[in-house]
Amino acid sequence: MRDHLSNQELLALARETLDIEANAIRRMSSRLDESFAEACRLCLATPGRVVVSGMGKSGHISTKIAATLASTGTPAFFMHPAEASHGDLGMITSHDTMLAISYSGETEEVLTIVPLVRRMGARLLSMTGNPASSLAKAADVHLDVSVTEEACPLNLAPTASTTATLAMGDALAVALLKSRGFTAEDFARSHPSGSLGKRLLLRVADVMRKDDDVPAVKADVRLRDGLMEMTEKGLGMTAIIDDERRILGIFTDGDLRRALDDGADVHRTTMSEVMHEGPKTARDDILAAEAVVTLEENKITSLLVADGDNRLIGALNIHDLFRAGIM
Repeated sequence: MRDHLSNQELLALARETLDIEANAIRRMSSRLDESFAEACRLCLATPGRVVVSGMGKSGHISTKIAATLASTGTPAFFMHPAEASHGDLGMITSHDTMLAISYSGETEEVLTIVPLVRRMGARLLSMTGNPASSLAKAADVHLDVSVTEEACPLNLAPTASTTATLAMGDALAVALLKSRGFTAEDFARSHPSGSLGKRLLLRVADVMRKDDDVPAVKADVRLRDGLMEMTEKGLGMTAIIDDERRILGIFTDGDLRRALDDGADVHRTTMSEVMHEGPKTARDDILAAEAVVTLEENKITSLLVADGDNRLIGALNIHDLFRAGIM
């Protein structure tokens, strides 16, 4: 057994593998025909779900295709063909379309359930490497994912063929996504825990400090009391408000340094003398990502949240947005 391939030999093998698989996809792309459009229209006309099924390596690819379809606006799930014969076939209804994947088109476990799926009234879409196979002939629509060679040196292990099938699944998902008018917001709703979901779904109201956690003092209080409020609430700033909680100004750590440099007396100076008037504010119904833009454009780290009458209803800082996964 040879185990001493040089770095150059290893790199050459990797490049050869990538070239074979890339060429397989290019050739598949060049032979796409109306069958692909028919497959898209079949899925779009499906009132139920797309049930993806495959055995072995095709099963692994089927799982990924089902997941991609589901996350891009086409309800789908994976059904193991062997388990289908032992009860899981009950997952399929007459409103569904089955996407059966088998490179040979003769996989026994898949072919066994095809007549049963047909009897239920579900439609059948297939992906095979043999347009003359039993599965291809049984399908309402067939997609050809054949390759001229596998990347495996023995031409045995599914490599280029599984890559081509996966790419065809992605092409189908993207075409359906575009046809449905699926948006980034739609994507975010199915990925609420992901970074995109958080950026597109979380609003300022979801991340801001509220009620007693919002630092606020009146304009006539002493600087000392303003500092105590800032320290207690831990936002590095405090809002200055009137009796109706309308925002008059803001006082930040930076303002404190400037006030002390100017010789302000913390026991005598009032907040109205040192506050920054006309501070940047945000509405609570805007996306938290928009608040990030406001912070970055104005080179500030804190933001007051106001209602339509400029009354203080919340506050946030850059750390709140980090914790929420927005930044």
